[in-house]
Amino acid sequence: MAAASKSVREQGVQGLSIAAVLDRAQLSTRAFYRHFESKDQLVAAVFLEMARVEMRRLRAKMTGAADAVDAVAAWIDGRLDLAFDENIKSDLRYLSLEAQSQIFASPELVQPAYAEMLKPLIAQLERGLDHGVFHDIDPVTDAQAIQGVVWASTERQWATGDCEPSDIRERALRFCLRGLGVAPEMVAQIVARRR
Repeated sequence: MAAASKSVREQGVQGLSIAAVLDRAQLSTRAFYRHFESKDQLVAAVFLEMARVEMRRLRAKMTGAADAVDAVAAWIDGRLDLAFDENIKSDLRYLSLEAQSQIFASPELVQPAYAEMLKPLIAQLERGLDHGVFHDIDPVTDAQAIQGVVWASTERQWATGDCEPSDIRERALRFCLRGLGVAPEMVAQIVARRR
């Protein structure tokens, strides 16, 4: 997996070669086929492992949240770190771009990874719905929409580099929390706490 992840970061999915991965990992073809049936299965496993690492990082950011609204805000902040935190950006940027490039061409390669990454967000959306904080939402669909908002902001920062982190975070939080039916005064409190 480590050899495949490094190869995907260096050459992308299209440039990934099983032979190069095996050479880097010092394994035989037989060893590869004991674990994977195809190159696509290996790529899907790379994306899934990356998503699991990201999910654990996001859960850690959400741990201290006071309630579901605060946890959702923490998830949004955590994902926006991909755009603004140099330590996180360097690790995940290329693999994230590769995953995004595959979403339409080969969705079966990346859908399990996105589902994994969204799990903590979905859990908090369900919690907020149960407690009456969020209204008329579908946790899975709305988690995907929140990811879309965050990804659009991240791509903009990567493309232009001219975004002010506090402005982007505030806009994403306001847009997403309002869409979940959070009361305006609560949205204002969350935004103020995260400045």
